[in-house]
Order: sequence, then C-alpha cells, then structure tokens
Amino acid sequence: MNYQKLDPALAMALNDVPDSQAPSLAVFIHTEPVLNTAATAVLENCGISGVTSGKDIFTATLSPNTISQLSEQPWVKYLKLSQKLHLVNRKMSTRTFGV
Repeated sequence: MNYQKLDPALAMALNDVPDSQAPSLAVFIHTEPVLNTAATAVLENCGISGVTSGKDIFTATLSPNTISQLSEQPWVKYLKLSQKLHLVNRKMSTRTFGV
C-alpha cells in the first residue's frame, strides 16, 4: 500500500476495519484526468460506474484490499475518506440581550 496517496483519516480508518475483503469505506478516488482503457477497466472492476475520460474524481465504497491495490496505481493521485456531514442547528435564540 502506498500510504503517501492516502489522507490521514483514511489511513486511520483502515486500521479499524475488521474484514479486509468487505467493502466498508466510502472514499473519493482522485485520478489523472485522462485514463487509458486499462485504468478504466480497473476502476470498473472495483465497482465504480460512470468512468469516462476527462473525469478525475470518483466515489465508491471499497474494501481495504481494493484501496491498497488502487493506491499502487500510477494514475491514482490520492484517496480520501468520505466524511459524514451533519447539519448544524443554526436557529437563532429568541432571547434578547439587555444593553
């Protein structure tokens, strides 16, 4: 595995996955913008759909083994763990402040 291509959150998450074969990590895959047919085939074999030339960011839920294999590909720039976003309650307080 090429850890230089992994973001820190993904590298840490890989340590917490009990089954290295099960697709359990949602990741962004950043690649070179122009992929050859071999690179396209590798991405499609990983279960990534919509692989077209000129597109350079893909999302997928992958296993640690697949992440390791992708990190070794020369056309993969880096892999980043997808973080779950939470809505922030921004309701204004109805309390008034005295002067």
